[in-house]
Amino acid sequence: MTAPARQPGDADGYALIDSGGGRKLERFGRYGLVRPCAQAVWRPRLAETAWSAQAQATFDREDGNRWHNRSALPDQWTVRIDDLAFRLSSTDFGHLGIFPEQIDMWRWLETRVRAAAARPGRRPAVLNLFAYSGGSTLAAARAGAEVCHVDASKGMVQWARDNASLNGMDSAPIRWIVDDVHKFLAREQRRGRRYDGVILDPPSFGRGAAGEVYKIEIDLPETLERVRAVLSEAPAFVLLSAHTPGLTALALENLLGQAVTGLRGRIESGEMALRGAASVLPVPSGCYARWTTVD
Repeated sequence: MTAPARQPGDADGYALIDSGGGRKLERFGRYGLVRPCAQAVWRPRLAETAWSAQAQATFDREDGNRWHNRSALPDQWTVRIDDLAFRLSSTDFGHLGIFPEQIDMWRWLETRVRAAAARPGRRPAVLNLFAYSGGSTLAAARAGAEVCHVDASKGMVQWARDNASLNGMDSAPIRWIVDDVHKFLAREQRRGRRYDGVILDPPSFGRGAAGEVYKIEIDLPETLERVRAVLSEAPAFVLLSAHTPGLTALALENLLGQAVTGLRGRIESGEMALRGAASVLPVPSGCYARWTTVD
């Protein structure tokens, strides 16, 4: 039985409080943070005094990447979203270890995995590429999937494993892989290993475990070709998301559509967004395209 979904305003979860003027005011558990947000070109709803009163720390890029009042934050803390726990930490790049705009994607993912798990036979196999701190991995595993989690950063894979431990998933069927995504996909293809679902959230620019350079505008078509090569005979879904300016929902849909040519199913696409209470303007935060089989 699935626990009821927590809402964005839950005290130990995530909330978008306000945005505007190129910034966003968010709450992660007990801590309010102000961080840059280029998409928030509108006026803030709240006065500056309200922002100051609710923010324990601020991050900006006006004179290099820097935190203000970072000492007000603990080295680590935990938030819960949809009954999943995540360890957070204030990194030097302003990231915290979670992208809340993915919350809707996790909910969709759990629905698709449960549908696949309801088919007779084996547990569905799901591949999570560029897997970061493991939100999608945990959502898929909780819904009944056997998951392969792949990221080029050893530190991020360990962070994801820590998140699994926080959720009592140490013994869950998850393979933890530190590797360059293209090299890993090539090996999986040669081994004949196939997946019923694939999740990928490629970076705009990244480096592999051995210094390989990844540029999404150049490399994403090849990534999707390699993904197609490791799909099972009856795949359930492919979920593609990106945070790169210029890669719109339609661009991602076109790319994914070419990759799944010949597969019977449907594609939908749209914007991901940070969301708060009804009175808070949602903040566009990347785009997605997802293919699902026809049930």
